[in-house]
Amino acid sequence: MAQIKIEEEKGSDHNSLDSLEEDPSMEEIQNQDQQENQEIPLEEMTKQELIEAFQSDAAIKDDLFLRSQAEMENMKRRFQKDKTDLIKFSNETLIRQLLTVIDNLENAIVYGKDKKSFDSLLDGVDLTLKSLKNILKNSGLEVVESLGKPFDPNFHEAVSEQEDETSAPKAVLRELQRGYLLNKRLIRPAVVIVNKNKG
Repeated sequence: MAQIKIEEEKGSDHNSLDSLEEDPSMEEIQNQDQQENQEIPLEEMTKQELIEAFQSDAAIKDDLFLRSQAEMENMKRRFQKDKTDLIKFSNETLIRQLLTVIDNLENAIVYGKDKKSFDSLLDGVDLTLKSLKNILKNSGLEVVESLGKPFDPNFHEAVSEQEDETSAPKAVLRELQRGYLLNKRLIRPAVVIVNKNKG
């Protein structure tokens, strides 16, 4: 297919024929398209030359479209992979910290088999619990304050009521299970017993 072009610019070392790759980049295709826009004016072309010029231009536009579509698909795949990896490994830091807790508990079981080391075992478990709480606190975990506080259905789950004249009405008397917040959001309500004394 014949292509009608004006004389190439002299002294251009950026787009020399030697530097053209077999598979040109989108930028090179756009440059080629711009050069073809500088061809002989339409009114000076023959019918055959017009057909060839339009066919060439359409082929370039089609190639650019296909390349841009392929690039968008590649970007979508990369984004999806990054998203999947982020979800899969988002808790890696926390789990790595918890491995020391597992080590300490395994050691506690070994020492616990010796009945004479009961006090040491208890101390070890206590230290392990403190370590675990510290790790979770650094990850945004907080305890819901309950004892002596007014009952709040947003943070507490009442399972029963008891009468206690020394406490304020609807105050939490006992905490059967602690509640927790993760980064200020409730992930488990505190299970409590509430004072039914109306004062």
